[in-house]
Amino acid sequence: MITLYDFVLSGSCYKVRLLLSILKLPYKIIDVDFIRKEHKTEDFLKINAFGELPVLTDGDLKLRDAQAILSYLARKYDPLDYWYPNDPAATGRINQWLSTGGNEIMSASGARLVRKLFYPMNLEALQARAKNAFRIMDAHLDGRDFLELGHPTIADIACFPYAAMAEEGEISLAPYPNLRTWIGRMKRIPGFIEMPGICLK
Repeated sequence: MITLYDFVLSGSCYKVRLLLSILKLPYKIIDVDFIRKEHKTEDFLKINAFGELPVLTDGDLKLRDAQAILSYLARKYDPLDYWYPNDPAATGRINQWLSTGGNEIMSASGARLVRKLFYPMNLEALQARAKNAFRIMDAHLDGRDFLELGHPTIADIACFPYAAMAEEGEISLAPYPNLRTWIGRMKRIPGFIEMPGICLK
């Protein structure tokens, strides 16, 4: 049985829940209270020494990092190789966006933490970095339905949550029409699920 150590308001955890839903995989959730810093406790650090969410276990395998988990789930449980094709060029094109989803776009997550949970970080710097990433994504999406391969992949899932919730970090998506259209398109994927801050409409 797949087990996900999860926090419902985390976009990184949501990435994993979204792919699990799309692939129709049963799983068990263990809630971790991020707000009370349960992920930094001695007990949780035995599960993930980096003190971060999400963590996924599948039998004897334990994985940290949302992008690594997406890669594993798609490669193991998608028999059609649709979400993470086993082709060197496709893998490379997807992996570059997995990196973006775990790096530059996380600045929008940081801005959200400042505005929602009052984390002591530089809001303007986080917003500026996120806006630059969104500008690049918006230009890349011009004439494309999805980030790569002409259909949704785990690249899109990796980049989706914090783009969709950007306004919670006081980052307007008004300047990025292609990005906004892509967000709407993602919500129409069969198996799409909501989370607080991301709804169907």
